[in-house]
Amino acid sequence: MGLTEQIEKDLTAAMKAREELRLSVLRMTKAALKNKQIELGKPLDDAQATAVLRTLVKQHHDSVEQFRKGGREDLATKEEQEIKILETYLPAAASDAEIDAAIAAALAETGVASAKEMGKVMKAAMAKLEGKNADGKRVSEKVRAKLSA
Repeated sequence: MGLTEQIEKDLTAAMKAREELRLSVLRMTKAALKNKQIELGKPLDDAQATAVLRTLVKQHHDSVEQFRKGGREDLATKEEQEIKILETYLPAAASDAEIDAAIAAALAETGVASAKEMGKVMKAAMAKLEGKNADGKRVSEKVRAKLSA
């Protein structure tokens, strides 16, 4: 069963169980997936659906940050709960060791030694972390630290 079908099935289950928050998050997710499908003009595969989910999680993290700056802890907490629900559909997060290994392999592969060419290393490292839930911001910080050392 694909990711899109799983979300549909869980949406129905959330309706039956009257889980308000989960239902709201799954409806928002289904709408985002449908919009992407319309944009591409064909059904989404799991990799594309995962990319949409990653985007949603990133948007929620940004919202949490903004709500905290604005002193709205109640809304920040709600966003964090929504992030937890979305993350259940994403692959397990990449560990620090996996990220470090991907960066080391990318550095060896590209032969980059200066921070000016960080983009090449990021592209290679993210390609090696494909299929895992790797936060680009964390990877970027680690690459920057390696290149400046």
